[in-house]
Amino acid sequence: MKRFFVFMTIITVLCNSQPSLKVSALGVSARYACVIDALTGNVLFEKNAHERHSMASTTKIMTALVALENAELSDVVKVSNNAAGTEGSSIYLKSGEEITLEHLLYGLMLASGNDAAIAIAEHVGGSVPNFAKMMTDKAKSLGLKNTSFKNPNGLDADGHYTTAYDLAIITRAALENEKFKEIVSTKTKNISNGNESYMRTLSNHNKLLSLYNGCIGVKTGYTKKTGRCLVSAAERDGFRIIAVTLNAPDDWNDHKNMLDNAFKNYRKKPLIIKDMILKTIPVENGSLKRLELLAGDNFYITLTGKDDLSSIELTYQSPQKIEAPIKKGSVIGNITISYKEKFLGKIDLLAGEDIIYQEPPKPTFDGVFYKLISYLISPEVFHA
Repeated sequence: MKRFFVFMTIITVLCNSQPSLKVSALGVSARYACVIDALTGNVLFEKNAHERHSMASTTKIMTALVALENAELSDVVKVSNNAAGTEGSSIYLKSGEEITLEHLLYGLMLASGNDAAIAIAEHVGGSVPNFAKMMTDKAKSLGLKNTSFKNPNGLDADGHYTTAYDLAIITRAALENEKFKEIVSTKTKNISNGNESYMRTLSNHNKLLSLYNGCIGVKTGYTKKTGRCLVSAAERDGFRIIAVTLNAPDDWNDHKNMLDNAFKNYRKKPLIIKDMILKTIPVENGSLKRLELLAGDNFYITLTGKDDLSSIELTYQSPQKIEAPIKKGSVIGNITISYKEKFLGKIDLLAGEDIIYQEPPKPTFDGVFYKLISYLISPEVFHA
């Protein structure tokens, strides 16, 4: 345990030495902007990040997430007249066409198909209004209070809004879905084209996939009323950053600058190191009296402020004691890591060594006789 507390002291020094990005230190064209660390949800940069604004086609991040959580990729969707006739960006669905949900999701996120969004909503939610409610409910389940959806495609509508911060958190949740991550990081994709013999070829509108090192997505958006919107995510050395801009005339450069500054000023820090001794527990009938429980893996975290370390909670799940024999490397329990009551991850606790079983010493006749006499003389002392 001593090794653990010494290490935590080192982490405190490292975290407290990290600079914080200030609004004044980073100029962006966006009226609303937010950058977060995807692991903790910590805000690394913000500009009017909690003010409500419409979000154009970045809406479709939530559309995809709700669809992935409530339907199967292999579902066959029959395109309605309503979906086929949707205005704006399109993958040119035909009324009566049958297409898989998976292909619709590629059309939604790469080509920003408004028609694909309506087809998805009608299939998953039964109707556009019901699906929009599912989207809003999902936002609420993420703890977001400044997001409301009225449609799945982002066309301007009263009561359809979010914030730069809320959109970053939605994206954080979506990127935890491996299929979502796969789709938004795809540059080109061929999907079915009704009864035609040739395929629809989709190209991702997100230029950062080619322009920015480590970019893994996510979504562009634009309407005349809303302005240019962009959500991006990038990974370097296991450190994932999410950036959001709403109403940003120079959004591509905004995102390059915000991501660059985040990668420059913040580093992931090791909170737990593999094979670190995290706990010891008593052993019964073993060649050793105590067993060291070791961390089964590394765990990293990014902190931004001097007080952040106090918000980390480590919860142990392990037996109070254990019976020999014990094999080195066997899983004895786990430790859960939380940050501001948000679950971050779980690490196995492994047995640090082999411990063989030893027969407990048998009581001698003298010992049994002494206990009997003691009980007869004073039962209370004996039980005590």
